[in-house]
Amino acid sequence: MRNAFIASSAMYVPERVLPNAYFNALLGEDVDTWLKENVEIYERRWCAENESTADLCVAAAQKALQQRGLSAGELDLIIVATDTPEYISPSTASVVQYRLGAAKAGTFDINTACAGFVTGLDMAAKYIQSDQRYNHILVIGAYAMSKYLDLTDKKTVTLFADGAGAVVLQAEENTDRGYLTSLLHTEGQYHDWMGIYAGGTHQPVSPEALKNKDHLLKFVRKFPKELNPRIWSRMIEQMARALSISVNEVDFFLFTQININSIRQTLDRLNIPHDRTHTIMHYYGYTGSACIPMALSEALEQKKIKAGDTVFFISSGGGLAFASAAFKF
Repeated sequence: MRNAFIASSAMYVPERVLPNAYFNALLGEDVDTWLKENVEIYERRWCAENESTADLCVAAAQKALQQRGLSAGELDLIIVATDTPEYISPSTASVVQYRLGAAKAGTFDINTACAGFVTGLDMAAKYIQSDQRYNHILVIGAYAMSKYLDLTDKKTVTLFADGAGAVVLQAEENTDRGYLTSLLHTEGQYHDWMGIYAGGTHQPVSPEALKNKDHLLKFVRKFPKELNPRIWSRMIEQMARALSISVNEVDFFLFTQININSIRQTLDRLNIPHDRTHTIMHYYGYTGSACIPMALSEALEQKKIKAGDTVFFISSGGGLAFASAAFKF
């Protein structure tokens, strides 16, 4: 049977480093203590003024291709998962395809907010499984949310950051590694609780929208703390059942990095040791759809994931959208 496996994984972050002390000065109060003690964020990376989402994508993609020894011309499809696109239209993926020189690759963007990368993994794996024409697919999660932050809003400006992660999915025949199962879920009643609400057809950019800062990221209402741990743990249990394994037989977990406490609570609910995951928010902040491929890249580099391991990817983002996928390495 034909399957898709993760052939390479890479990440890229901008050069600009912002320690917590930067926000103490910006906001005129001590936010460093709260960030360190409550969410364990110490610094993050932001794009330069002339740096954009496509720049992050291309840099991560080039590393992933080089790691696998592939040329861009061998790619059959490029999927970019982002909710901070290069433009409203056309797609960021088309820009990336041109800059990489991936002449034969089709392209599209997906936006399920911070669940986008895992959604893209799910889609790419199924393209490869179902169509012989797709042998190498580049999936990128990218985030340049610093461009959409209100510098006076301490609820958002201190948490969100920029980066990109990329993987190459490759086709392989008669293999026991690669894609195993996946699950998508949405809680659409939360669609208006957090987001960037101006700039689309519902509320085009106008002087009033700019005055109200509706073109910038906003937390409109506070999400229930138990929401992510409850749904993440349920999705883990559902995927384990689909694979006829126990949760404890899963070797490693990679989660959306929005809150380290939610990750620990999820693992505790399932009686999973905390060392079966990897977190990156400490030095990169929250990087949305880029955070899981960035965490994957670091975990592989640090040899926390080895050949034969079953890895669960668990993500969530605005909407609220949830996506999970299981792969064997």
